[in-house]
Amino acid sequence: MTATDIGTSGAPILPEAGHRQFEEKGFTVLRGLFGRDEIAGLNAEFTALHAAGPVPGHFEPRTSDTDDPAGHADPLHRYPRVMHPHKINDLALRFLLEPRLRSALETLLGEEVLAAQSMFYFKPPGARGQALHQDNFYLRVEPGTCVAAWIACDVIDRDNGGLEVVPGTHRMDLFCPEEADAGLSFAREYVPPPPGLATVPVDMEPGDVLFFNGTLVHGSQPNRSPDRFRRSYIGHYVGRSAERIGSFYHTLSMSGDPVPLRESEGAGPCGTEFEPVGPH
Repeated sequence: MTATDIGTSGAPILPEAGHRQFEEKGFTVLRGLFGRDEIAGLNAEFTALHAAGPVPGHFEPRTSDTDDPAGHADPLHRYPRVMHPHKINDLALRFLLEPRLRSALETLLGEEVLAAQSMFYFKPPGARGQALHQDNFYLRVEPGTCVAAWIACDVIDRDNGGLEVVPGTHRMDLFCPEEADAGLSFAREYVPPPPGLATVPVDMEPGDVLFFNGTLVHGSQPNRSPDRFRRSYIGHYVGRSAERIGSFYHTLSMSGDPVPLRESEGAGPCGTEFEPVGPH
């Protein structure tokens, strides 16, 4: 079984069928929302950022052959995710505030949208995944929840660690996570699928965008391909009616103006990473 998806041929307006799927299952996919040339430019920008070296507080690769907790060389030491790249890169900011995303997000949220976070994942061959989790466990948006716009920057499937979602969990509360398997996940938190529900893989092409509710349980397996990255650019968004969010997140209007919200409790970066083993 694979995820139901909605084809749009790049149209900026979310079809009614996509909105309905989001309401019923907690996620929907807009196919080809971004062109291949746009995604190639985004990948080139982050390739250059990686080559230029660390940016403290955002992207700090380690060049040593440090081992992960399972005892294997960890590719994520050389290719860690980039946190809040929109604060250090103009192209990343333009993608976060992209009008096509705004159009779909306003349909899904039913109100004005604020941008709260951006991330870029390289996920090189051999990299661990991220265990099943819920995004609003970290953002702690109150009232309501966040919505993610997850942009595929490579062909993404089960071999290279594509996303898996648990439809229906968007209607549930936040769960108390268990500890993940450090050999499979770089992040500590793990939320098992509730009884009667199961994971569904979401295969994607470059330029496809997966939108999902912040309470939807989702995650990914390790990248088991021998030579394929699984790059993705992710934005998190909240409705204008939100009053509180974690202090790690700094909300912007979709025109780029700061819109500060009060701080909520219990928040943190998206995914608490296991402590590295060995020298940096």
